[in-house]
Amino acid sequence: MKMKNKARLICQVSAAAALVLAGNAMADEAFSSDSKWMTGDWGGERTKLIEQGIDIKMDYVGEVGGNLNGGFNDDKTARYADQFGLGAALDLEKLFGWDNTQAKIQLTNRNGENISNDRIGDPRAGTLSSSQEVYGRGHMVRLTQLWIQHQFFDNKLDVKAGYFGEGEDFNTFPCEFQNLAFCGSQVGNWATNIWYNWPVSQAAIRVKYNINDELYAQIGAYNQNTSQLEHGNGFKLSGSGTNGTVLPVELVWSPKVNNLPGEYRVGYYKSTSDADDVLEDDNGQNAATTGNPYRVHDSKHGYWFVAQQQLTSHNGDASRGLNIAANATFHDKDTNFIDNYQSLMFVYKGPFDARPKDDVGIGFARIHVNDDVKKNAELTNAANGVSEYDNPLFSPIRETEYNYEINYGFHVTNWLTVRPNLQYVTHPGGVDEVDNALVAGLKIQSVF
Repeated sequence: MKMKNKARLICQVSAAAALVLAGNAMADEAFSSDSKWMTGDWGGERTKLIEQGIDIKMDYVGEVGGNLNGGFNDDKTARYADQFGLGAALDLEKLFGWDNTQAKIQLTNRNGENISNDRIGDPRAGTLSSSQEVYGRGHMVRLTQLWIQHQFFDNKLDVKAGYFGEGEDFNTFPCEFQNLAFCGSQVGNWATNIWYNWPVSQAAIRVKYNINDELYAQIGAYNQNTSQLEHGNGFKLSGSGTNGTVLPVELVWSPKVNNLPGEYRVGYYKSTSDADDVLEDDNGQNAATTGNPYRVHDSKHGYWFVAQQQLTSHNGDASRGLNIAANATFHDKDTNFIDNYQSLMFVYKGPFDARPKDDVGIGFARIHVNDDVKKNAELTNAANGVSEYDNPLFSPIRETEYNYEINYGFHVTNWLTVRPNLQYVTHPGGVDEVDNALVAGLKIQSVF
């Protein structure tokens, strides 16, 4: 009798397990809303690969921007830009028995057009931010990541080397908006021709030391090579054309406040490459007036602050609630076009019980052009004998641009998020003569 009960119990457990497995198999089918990937689990082969140490990465980001009102050219149109990504994250301990070692390779391909630089902004000046952050760095395939990483001394010391960008590790920030002023590493957006953000890679090394569970410090060295920005150089691995080295350092603190996660970053960068002064010649005079070459400095520098903190949970669910984030960067006034930038963002995750994985966000950003850049443009116009804004030879006077965005992220499936948004740009390009602009956007993010 006891044996029959055991047999019955085993059958019941086996049936329950079969139902769970069947449910999982169903969830992992292509286009299933519960699957992590649009293409599914490939009949379980994808999970097997991950267990063996190979995590295939395939993703897509597409962004539409349309000028609803205002801007330099108010003829209404819409532009589309996108990015495809293909890569693999490798656990080399599982693959080859190399303890505490990881590697990654990533390719990206960008395409499309931008609404900002000729419709929203004056083509002579463009805009300071971009209403489609995914646009830029050429219509081409690039090697974005090729690195190996190893942890030493019980994971206290972490070393990463290969080809990658500064924004992967320094001044990192998520991308839950469409406007560039709220998306990703902000230093790279304003430290012109020095700090190359995704998808450009650079020969680099990064060393991180974990001081304790909440605090770490890191330092890096990145090859500064403007030729890597050129079309056709997406796979360039040689050092020819090197201009110098970018040296960032950063301290990162990740506390929990009221049991809710936060992250706070403070950092500094220095570029060893020569950099032209934005105003003066070698004699300390205004180069636009004297006609002499601009003074050359042997370096340029800047620093940044980033704060992210979850403020509330939703009925005890920490995956939902209000999050606040702030960014600020400050740059070398002698050599940099932008001398300071600030932003503030609020994101509420899971605003409705019926849509617990959606999010709603609002952001405000200020981008300030170096006063010496403004003065240089005024002197250039005077030297050229032009004073009317409508004169094609006139160099627009740029001061401060403000960007605003409100969006709603529809978590359609676990592999698809659709984020309609509205953006408002005050003084596009920092040019007062350009009308404020209202932009409609749509961002699509998918994992294959």
